[in-house]
Amino acid sequence: MSAPPAVRTPPSARSRGRSWLGRLALRRIRRRGLDPSRLTFLPPAARVPLQRVGVDPVPRLAELRVNRPVHRLDLPFDLSVYLVTGAAEARAVLADSAGFSTDVRHLFSGTGPATADDVGGLGPTDPPQHTRLRGLVAPDFTRARMQRLEPAVEETVARALDELAAAGSPADLVRHVAMPVPMTTICALLGLDRPDEQVVSRLGTRRFDATGGTAGTFGAVSAQRRLLFDAVAAQRRAPGDGLIGRIIRSEGDAVSDAEIAGLADGIVTGGFETTASMIALGTLVLLGDPAAAAQVRDGSRRDVERVVDELLRLLSVVQVAFPRFAREDRDLFGTRLRAGDVVLVSLSGADRDPAWAGAHPDRLDPARSTRGGHLAFGHGIHRCVGAELARLELRIVLPALLRRFPDLALAVPPDRLAFRRLAFVFGVDALPVTFRGSAGTP
Repeated sequence: MSAPPAVRTPPSARSRGRSWLGRLALRRIRRRGLDPSRLTFLPPAARVPLQRVGVDPVPRLAELRVNRPVHRLDLPFDLSVYLVTGAAEARAVLADSAGFSTDVRHLFSGTGPATADDVGGLGPTDPPQHTRLRGLVAPDFTRARMQRLEPAVEETVARALDELAAAGSPADLVRHVAMPVPMTTICALLGLDRPDEQVVSRLGTRRFDATGGTAGTFGAVSAQRRLLFDAVAAQRRAPGDGLIGRIIRSEGDAVSDAEIAGLADGIVTGGFETTASMIALGTLVLLGDPAAAAQVRDGSRRDVERVVDELLRLLSVVQVAFPRFAREDRDLFGTRLRAGDVVLVSLSGADRDPAWAGAHPDRLDPARSTRGGHLAFGHGIHRCVGAELARLELRIVLPALLRRFPDLALAVPPDRLAFRRLAFVFGVDALPVTFRGSAGTP
């Protein structure tokens, strides 16, 4: 007896309406662009590279890396966005500045909380402008400059540890150490005043929070840019001793206030929140690994450097690199891209790739041997210009902290920590710690 023919249920009026609205929205997006400063939520598929379980990326990233390291995200309106999770694929995309652009200004409609004028700095800029702008800031991040900066960072760390001790146990390591150390360092480097430091600190946290989509992020970007623009305008009249003043004195009107503000914004963005997160999360990981903590506390400078580098790989707090836009139709590891398609590189996913990192990539292993280095600072021409400054701060603060407070411990169970649930820069809002006393100044 044959089965009765299947009966096709006609689509409901509601589903037909949704389909029609989707096509209408897609036509409008393609005509006017998808303004990221107006997005008040992130679709579920876009959240995967921003989510974690404790300090680890969600298992879904590893699944994608194994099955499809270049994966098209299931986004509404048929948007073409691809997520790259494999280490080799990520490195290839990040190095290909000829095939991909990082300039996002074409997406802004001008009607949202931020406009194309608010986009500046090195990250979203292509050569030759990127080459010219990077040349302006590179002298302040040379190895020789970092060596001269080391005593000032040591003094900053010592003051922060004094403040932690004065706060008494338990105290919040984020508030007293993780945030003030990089913020003080960056403001001194740029030549910003202390009141500016407090404002920039608040905006730096808001701009990486994606829980409300990207609208809040770009709102914070716009506010921070205005603050820095005012600081540059003031130094145009009376140049200070920091990077902003140096550029003004050496370049004069050849560099605009907007360009300098964009560079300063990029340095604050890359040098504050990221390093603050690494100090807090790095401490958290070390408190759970006595052997690695002992290596940091009692080991040689080289020992400390190896642990710091492995912490950078393991945590990869910058979760996703600047979006890349395909310049033309092309093949990407077997996936066909069209010109304008967006490629997102999961740095946290790529840095846990066993094909590159070796066995047990989810463990902290200071003896790990990897080729080519991790991607925590990016790769290619957009590799973080302040990478060595971040290394310097971590190399100073972590040993000093563990020597000053040899009995440092978490004040709460790890599962009660307030990890950021959806952030472009992963972190923890507070890290309560206990300590019975101090072993003296480091």
